Amino acid sequence: MIKNYVKIAWRSLNRNRAFAITNLLGLTIGITCTIFIFLWVRNELAYDKSHVNYKTIYQVLANRDFKNNIFTDANMVFPLAKALESGYPQIKNAVMTSHQEQHQFNVGDIKLKKRGYYVGGKYFDMFSWKFIKGNAATAITDPTSIVITESAAKAFFGNADPINKVVKIDNNEVHKVTAVLADLPGNTTQQFDFIIPYNFSDNDVKNAMTRWSGSSWEVYIQTIDNPNIPQLEKYMTDVMFQHNKDKISTYFAFPMSKWHLYSDFKDGKNTGGMIEYVRFFIVIAIIILLIACVNFMNLSTAQSEKRAREVGIRKTLGSDKKQLVLQFFFESMVLVAIAFVFAVLCVYLLLPQFNLLVSKQLVLNLGEPIFWLGAIAIILFTGLISGSYPALYLSSFNPVKVLKGTFVAGKGAIAPRRILVVFQFIGSILLISATIIVYQQIQHVKDRNIGYNPDNLIMVPSTAGTDKSFVAVKNDLLKSGIVNSVTRTSWMVTEISWRSGPPDWEGRPANANIIFSNMTADVDYTKTIGIKLLQGNDFTGLPSDTSGVLLNKAAIEAMQLKRPVGTQLRYGDRKLTVIGVTDNVVMASPYTAVDPMMVFSDHSNSGYINLRLNKDVQPQQAIQLLQGIYAKYSPADIFEYQFVDQELGKKFLTEVLISRITNIFAGLAIFICCIGLAGLASFTIEKRFKEIGIRKVLGASVQQLLVLISTEFLKLVLIAFVIAVPLTWWIMHNWLQKYTYHINISIWLFAAVGMLILLLTLAVVSLNTMKAAFANPVKSLRSE
Repeated sequence: MIKNYVKIAWRSLNRNRAFAITNLLGLTIGITCTIFIFLWVRNELAYDKSHVNYKTIYQVLANRDFKNNIFTDANMVFPLAKALESGYPQIKNAVMTSHQEQHQFNVGDIKLKKRGYYVGGKYFDMFSWKFIKGNAATAITDPTSIVITESAAKAFFGNADPINKVVKIDNNEVHKVTAVLADLPGNTTQQFDFIIPYNFSDNDVKNAMTRWSGSSWEVYIQTIDNPNIPQLEKYMTDVMFQHNKDKISTYFAFPMSKWHLYSDFKDGKNTGGMIEYVRFFIVIAIIILLIACVNFMNLSTAQSEKRAREVGIRKTLGSDKKQLVLQFFFESMVLVAIAFVFAVLCVYLLLPQFNLLVSKQLVLNLGEPIFWLGAIAIILFTGLISGSYPALYLSSFNPVKVLKGTFVAGKGAIAPRRILVVFQFIGSILLISATIIVYQQIQHVKDRNIGYNPDNLIMVPSTAGTDKSFVAVKNDLLKSGIVNSVTRTSWMVTEISWRSGPPDWEGRPANANIIFSNMTADVDYTKTIGIKLLQGNDFTGLPSDTSGVLLNKAAIEAMQLKRPVGTQLRYGDRKLTVIGVTDNVVMASPYTAVDPMMVFSDHSNSGYINLRLNKDVQPQQAIQLLQGIYAKYSPADIFEYQFVDQELGKKFLTEVLISRITNIFAGLAIFICCIGLAGLASFTIEKRFKEIGIRKVLGASVQQLLVLISTEFLKLVLIAFVIAVPLTWWIMHNWLQKYTYHINISIWLFAAVGMLILLLTLAVVSLNTMKAAFANPVKSLRSE
């Protein structure tokens, strides 16, 4: 029976090739988009699941409340991990790590910079990495050991066995390779080239283990199964309070399952993160697939006149409604199965380009059971949805009326077909509008006044050699005529690496807890970075700079200082004087408000040298000069640099990526919609071919015929527009609320999108109508 259904379905599709090809194209595009989105979503949902202890690993975070301004902080004190592990039965393991650090590695003549972590505790008992050489038990028992990844081992030693080989780090520390890990999966939160254990015999580490202030490390815990989380979090907060009377911080356990997808916090509450984009693309996949299904439904019912006699004869010969329903379902299933095969071929061909677009290494593995489960789900879902209405509608024809010629095919399907077309247009308007709003939000933030000029500004990592000879380095750069000004800062000007509580000042309210961002800088700080100095002076290089501090506009407003310059501050053990006030500078997220900021003077150490190039200087010329000067004063170190405008652009990578993917899928959804619209218009015109001929004979012009056919479709567009606009506004308004700095949605945007859809509809319908409108009416009427 099934074989017979498939055979008849194939014959029917072969007999109606135009119908089959039109639907096949739409379904293939829809399923291809769905597979791509499925691969991307699956990769995002599988983040960190390669770890055996995935369900019991937590990161310790703190909500720090500064005057009801709460920020969530991952920075912890050094001794916290050991204290947590030794004092609470629900905690099986606790590990502290540094933040990801970049260091220079020297192996013979090879000099490379690699990123990794210093770790303490049973790191490899908690986190599961695949060992190619060595083992987890002995990998970091020796403080002089180092564990490297397979790629790092290849870069350092080629094909030689790296075990027990020695590497030199930062021209200082010497470490012996004790293990090699397989390269880490791309969908893991921790990414590194090396792991080095802390040396607990070192005096600096010993001092850090007794210091319960200065939060600069990350802490992770592994719990028992099904821990009591509220009790655990109370314990962590109590431990910190016992050693440090920290009244503003509340500690909590953040599970590994949320690290990637739920990484955003606002006012101490988890507000989502990547999960929003995962849901967004799942909705897009469903919309695209449903649009393709709607095409099938519309085209099937539109050509019902051709199938009416077939249904009548089948019923006369004894077929019941159930058999006919199954037959039409099998037709849709066969078509969907063929479309799925073509879609898989398209995915294989386009996957390398898609991987470049999303910066991932996605793989379509036909041998995985989940692929076949997904394939069956897509085919069944698409086949049943697309075939449901045609099967139920076509199988309901009255055989007596059909064979007598009194049955008017398609009449009962007009209203449902219109509803389905409206749905297509709603989906199209929503996707186009969402795409434009995402783009406008990105451009809005890019155009934001960031408080400084990032163009022609270069950052070069400092070294011991450049810090020691900084005056000579600066003079050489300025004498070259290529560099306009030079300064040093403790960190990149595009990032905030140091946050703290406020200083004390005369008249400070008792409850004035303010979050401050901090940085150290050298002479010509505001001149080099391009920051507007609102009051006072910049650092000048005089000894008095050591007690001077610059505040930004946000700090003055938060502290409510009327005459800030000259104000005396106390910050820890330091007595400071405000010497200047700068404009607000966006250094953290460009989507959020600027934090109050203090900039301290430091004329001896730094993290980065910042150089403002003269206008009209070619970047390549400047880089060659910098490289020569760097080699002169720091010959043992690798020369690196970053253009500030490029680093600033990295802050938009996720949003730009989402915008590009959305553009592609929205465009394909419109294309599928146009395919269906063209097919539907073609069938409508075919059905009204004689009517058009009669109207032409009676004097109707081509323009009048175009208006006649187009009006029906344009009405559907207007209905869809009325429904889609408030729906889109509600969805995108809620999305924008996650950003402090965001656009307001303009009604003109929807007007433009509506006009675009209207013009597209008019173009597609008109192109199909033209053929009938220009045809000789004799051809359509001679049978009469």
